[in-house]
Amino acid sequence: MSAAYATFGLAPAMRAGGVRADGGYQHHRDFVDFVVDGRPLLFQLSDLDAVSPLASDVPPAIFTAQVRGLLLEAAPPLPGGRYVIYGCPECEDLACGAVTALIERDGDDYIWQDFAWQTDPHADLELNGYHGIGPFRFHGPGYREALGALLADPGPPPGRRVLLIGARVALLARLAAALRAIGIGADITGDTDGVPAEELRGYGAVFFGPTAGEPERAAVRAAFDRAGVPVAYVDGLAPIVPLLVAQTEHALDRSPLPQRRLARLVAADGTAGVEVTSSCRVRLTAYRLDRLSRPRSHELFDGVLAPGSHRIPLDGKAVRGGSYVVARTTDGVLVAATTR
Repeated sequence: MSAAYATFGLAPAMRAGGVRADGGYQHHRDFVDFVVDGRPLLFQLSDLDAVSPLASDVPPAIFTAQVRGLLLEAAPPLPGGRYVIYGCPECEDLACGAVTALIERDGDDYIWQDFAWQTDPHADLELNGYHGIGPFRFHGPGYREALGALLADPGPPPGRRVLLIGARVALLARLAAALRAIGIGADITGDTDGVPAEELRGYGAVFFGPTAGEPERAAVRAAFDRAGVPVAYVDGLAPIVPLLVAQTEHALDRSPLPQRRLARLVAADGTAGVEVTSSCRVRLTAYRLDRLSRPRSHELFDGVLAPGSHRIPLDGKAVRGGSYVVARTTDGVLVAATTR
């Protein structure tokens, strides 16, 4: 085994939710990802729709057990000293598939090795092993410090709630229902007058509805400033619920910018410019209102892109003036208005 050390860190991450073209929903998940040698470990695997066991919506007792397991202070959940590194974002069933690894101590160091894809309690390294990943040797003090910080002060959970500002019009009601369906809390109010600061701290984003005027918007911003809450503000691009959900998902993304897989999106002159930092599946969808103000959507692209910048031709019949393009990977969402 190589004696070289890898760096170990943790960073906030998300599995992007959303409203699918068929009307179904994909659930939003916030989690803490493992950062190895400055890069999310998830990006070093295949384009995998998965989350780490350090998920914010796991009850505290289970979250604590997961951290203690990674510190080898608890028995491994799988035979052979194996631990789940990434699992299904919809449930905790091993049958859905999980990335596991053997975690051991070597003196003061921690070693992650023998990564594999498992769907039952026993790993077949020859058939399902990730032969190009690891082993990783981590300095014990830094490893324990990073994971121990989660136990010492987990801090407030990520703001997975959105405050919708405006009259209780049908659009806000539909948006709130769609957000709740994918696991994001949503509340509708006309203003924030009299709302205690501790309640405002539960929000990660504020969405301004079309009826919210500039005085109301300024008052809301001032209230969050007084409360010391760094929220993201969203102005809806068009009254199209899946598009507004995508804008909100982007606003809630707390992952560090250098560690995002989907780095850039522009839509101009009949092409979409997309930049990704690692190989991944990218889906492009166009949204617009037709002449009768009815929402329309059109799938433009669905494929795997290599790291780098790409130019993807857009269907001129689907992308017209007043159209918007949404780019999605498993862990990120970007929205761009089309320009000529």
